[in-house]
Amino acid sequence: MSNSLEQNARDLVRRTVENNLWRQRRSFNLIPSETTPSLLVKMLEISDPAGRYAEHRTMKGKEIYFYQGIDFIRDIEEQARDEVRKFFGASEAELRTISGQMANEVVFKGMAKFINRGRGEGVPFRRMRAVMNNDLSLGGHLSSQPMGALFNYIETNPDTGKENVVNFPVRKDNPYRIDTGPIPDLLEKHKPELIVFGKSMFIYPEPVREVAGMIKDMDPKPVMMFDMAHVLGLYGAFQKPLEEGADLVTGSTHKTFFGPQRGVVAGNIPKKTPLRPLWVEIKGRTFPGSTSNHHLGTLLGLLMAAMEMNAFKDEYQNQVCRNAKAFAKALADRGIDVEGDPADGYTQTHQVLLRVRKHGDGATVARRLEESSIVTNYQALPDDETFLDASGIRTGVQEMTRFGMKEKDFDHLAELVADVVIRSKDVKEEVARYREQFLGMQYCLPPETSLSLAAQVLSSVFPKSDYAKAFADNLAVAASGAIK
Repeated sequence: MSNSLEQNARDLVRRTVENNLWRQRRSFNLIPSETTPSLLVKMLEISDPAGRYAEHRTMKGKEIYFYQGIDFIRDIEEQARDEVRKFFGASEAELRTISGQMANEVVFKGMAKFINRGRGEGVPFRRMRAVMNNDLSLGGHLSSQPMGALFNYIETNPDTGKENVVNFPVRKDNPYRIDTGPIPDLLEKHKPELIVFGKSMFIYPEPVREVAGMIKDMDPKPVMMFDMAHVLGLYGAFQKPLEEGADLVTGSTHKTFFGPQRGVVAGNIPKKTPLRPLWVEIKGRTFPGSTSNHHLGTLLGLLMAAMEMNAFKDEYQNQVCRNAKAFAKALADRGIDVEGDPADGYTQTHQVLLRVRKHGDGATVARRLEESSIVTNYQALPDDETFLDASGIRTGVQEMTRFGMKEKDFDHLAELVADVVIRSKDVKEEVARYREQFLGMQYCLPPETSLSLAAQVLSSVFPKSDYAKAFADNLAVAASGAIK
């Protein structure tokens, strides 16, 4: 082994540890699209399946696997599907997508195949005629836009020369809410084949039930999909789209959900129903259409995370919603402009949106917050002309809720945020001291159980006994807090 390899490895580990300690112990992560998985989820991710394949597809009514040695991971995938179906109250779940964007893309690919079923010989393959979704500049998710996963799956509007996307109208008094009044006319005019709910700037429910009533007699009836990437972990307490009329739910499993970075598609599409061929196409567009190796280590982590979600769902979700409202009010009370309607607590999700233009542009304020170890992301608000000159800050309370913060704790955090945003103070040291109060992860197995199980996993990864013992011993030292 060369000295340079060891030196480079030591340097890489040193920098990694420094970042871990800052992000996990000395800063408050308020980015609404991130979370820290539990210790056991992380340990399961590095288990043997992380380097394996388990390709499979349904052929002549039977699930066929193309590799040997996969009995364990086959059972894990089936168990994970059961847990995810339980979480949604869904009959179907496709777990092999490895991101929320891929989950959306396999639905779009599936739709393209679905609308071309029964196509006669010589009839050209067509794209979706029109899609209705949320405008990107009004908080719509990038992956549901023509520049994202919708690319190449939608017809061009001959009048505009652009993809035939029809955006939901928004209310004049509150651009974060859809205005359902004009929707029937838009449906009649454009006849979209797919309706996509969901946003990345997301503080209110979507009118799924209302739109479901509007399309029930349309022929053909549009497919309704809800991209819940940001609010997947709040399914139930926030909104239940599959009960409200949505056909499909997609999302990523690492924002408000407890899991590793993967994607999911779920729905209630029984056999011998009109949409069943769509589900068949979604499965086929997942494999072999979009992925081969679907990251089996993170699949194992997803199962553990789904079990945690199902065990603590109500407690966690309700605390997140209470914390978001408390944080929003505390920020507003300290003179920061909070988006949304104060009459309903500014937000009904985990997100709290700030308007900071009078204190600097969003990117500058976000950098100042980061320098004080409060990690957010800048965000263009509905009246901003460009994301490059954003006037907003997007925050989320989900990760710090999982580290044990309650309403009163967010009150003090709001004071620190105001010190930075309004008074341009450096509060890095105070932030580090305050974060020390919130280092224990909640809504998972207790530390002593997690540590014991994680040590078993880690000790089994490397067969050499001295490695196994050293790993287990070092894990115990780290978990005890000896590493600062």
